[in-house]
Amino acid sequence: MSQLAKLADVDYRTVRKIFRDPSAIIDSDTLDKLCWALEVTPAELIEYKPTAPLIWQKRMGLGGEEQERPQIEEEEQESDRTSQ
Repeated sequence: MSQLAKLADVDYRTVRKIFRDPSAIIDSDTLDKLCWALEVTPAELIEYKPTAPLIWQKRMGLGGEEQERPQIEEEEQESDRTSQ
């Protein structure tokens, strides 16, 4: 970890945090430096795993269930026809 931190010019504590918690949030500059040092692409370094719905989704009533999309275009077209 120490060698990687030096090579990537990233703080050792950041590298340690990523090793201990692979789901840790890192900024794009850090990701870029680590990829450069390891000679890999971000896609090779990161694995996407969907998680439970986010709190904001629940608060907005989107809790992971599929929502019916509003029919705005149809309503606008009908409104245009009646106003002419």
